[in-house]
Amino acid sequence: MRAVLFDRDGTLVHDVPYNGDPEQVRPVDGAREVLDALRARGVRVGVVSNQSGVARGLLTSAQVDAVNRRVEDLLGPFDVWQVCPHGPDDACVCRKPAPGMVVRAAAALGIAPAECAVVGDIGADVGAAVAAGARAVLVPTAVTRTEEVDAAPLVAPDLRAAVAMLGVGP
Repeated sequence: MRAVLFDRDGTLVHDVPYNGDPEQVRPVDGAREVLDALRARGVRVGVVSNQSGVARGLLTSAQVDAVNRRVEDLLGPFDVWQVCPHGPDDACVCRKPAPGMVVRAAAALGIAPAECAVVGDIGADVGAAVAAGARAVLVPTAVTRTEEVDAAPLVAPDLRAAVAMLGVGP
């Protein structure tokens, strides 16, 4: 496993629907420590994030960028960012559960998708990983549906356990 790609909202930071305000960014417990441990082991880290608020007119790309900068301020640098600004009906290849962001993130890192894992909180995150040929770990939250948990290949109670399951974490 050469890279771990994380969903942003609900996985690395607490989900604030359509957040365009960097001041509302709050990391989940242990996120910084897990990311720092991965970095220390030479594992590349990235973010793959659906941001349909842009397509819906609820956010601007500049707001998404500002929130992403705040995430980096709090959690440290990421090797790659992939953001899908499209809505659910746009039929793009990047919006999770489509594999586009995972494939592009792997390409940007110079590795194959099979050398990546995706950690997320909903079935779309798992679906994108599987579709791209990457490993997937679901870290459920209050919004994760039971059927998503049941369908996930790996389920972890938190980020630390998720990366441990992948054999790359603390």
